[in-house]
Amino acid sequence: MPKAKSTIVIKNRRASFDYEFIETFTAGIVLSGTEIKSIRAGKASLVDAYCYFVGGELYVRNMNVAEYWWGSYNRHDPMRDRKLLLTRRELRRLQRSTREKGMTIVAVKIFISDKGFAKLEIALARGKREFDKRESIKEKDLRREMERK
Repeated sequence: MPKAKSTIVIKNRRASFDYEFIETFTAGIVLSGTEIKSIRAGKASLVDAYCYFVGGELYVRNMNVAEYWWGSYNRHDPMRDRKLLLTRRELRRLQRSTREKGMTIVAVKIFISDKGFAKLEIALARGKREFDKRESIKEKDLRREMERK
């Protein structure tokens, strides 16, 4: 019997306002049992989440996965750093790119894949300046006006 289509999508809305996305990647996340249950319940937050390298491995920091309500003695730490799973080629590419000035890796959204695994969409991004942010607000307003007409 096929699994039901999951509708769990947790987005980092602030990221698209603060950063210009260069390239996006889909990464697996190493989670414990109660963490995946919290994500499936929609109890996660990507506010201020970013990625960094340690020894050639990519980790996500400041991703808040709330404690699972029914969890017992083996509860997880909500703010712990979580390892991301990418191919070696993607990791090398990201590591080279982040060495450039102004480049970072930002967590964009969490979703449950068709196979039932939690995935994190990350983006190689460059921080926007104040005038870039004003420009994106103007573009958004123009699009909204065009849709109304």
